[in-house]
Amino acid sequence: MIENININNKKNIETALHYSFQNETLLLTALTHSSYTNEMKSRGVVIECNERLEFLGDSILQIISSEMLFTRFPDLPEGDLSRIRSQIVCEKALNSYAAKIKLGEFLQLGHGEEMNQGRQRPSILADAFEALIAAVYLDSNLDAVKQFLLPFLIEEVSSIELSKKGEDAKSRLQEIIQQERNEKFEYVLIEESGPAHDRVFKVEARLNRNVIGTGSGKSKREAEQNAAAEALRLFGEDRS
Repeated sequence: MIENININNKKNIETALHYSFQNETLLLTALTHSSYTNEMKSRGVVIECNERLEFLGDSILQIISSEMLFTRFPDLPEGDLSRIRSQIVCEKALNSYAAKIKLGEFLQLGHGEEMNQGRQRPSILADAFEALIAAVYLDSNLDAVKQFLLPFLIEEVSSIELSKKGEDAKSRLQEIIQQERNEKFEYVLIEESGPAHDRVFKVEARLNRNVIGTGSGKSKREAEQNAAAEALRLFGEDRS
């Protein structure tokens, strides 16, 4: 656990955020979990936890994500915008953003949370990321928050768009194949490479044992999506 931000830790966080803090206390508070605060309180030491910052950060996140989606998708109705926003600001998404900057390494946790793998717990990481948003805002302004936050949101939206496009491709391909009876169609994993943390999968779409599409991706699902898209091009049915 860290009771203050040493020069290297502060530099690492700021490099990941592309932001330099003027008020170090804000950064320290954003990284302090309530379990640590309670533990220190029992020792007679008063340290603020990140819950208030998390509250503010959540609101700022909603504003920035809403504005980004409103601008990026001028023709989408409110319901669709709300659904996309819920996907890019949910705990799972925030946890992934936090993981990208290795936020868990810098958290101040109580002994119990430390022993229970709190540094990897999605809820703790998501809350800390929201607190970090508020810390940057209070240390600077909304534009500074946008500068570090928007790349995460935009990348997540692009991932959702790719997934949706791929699922549409798989659905369209399935519809085409089902028009003929007794057709045997399958996705076959033919190659898996790369280190454990960065695997690449290669899949073939096969119709009656004939390869009609090949695709690669960071997951089997993504590889299948890309294989389906290639198969659609073969059939002249790619409308993307």
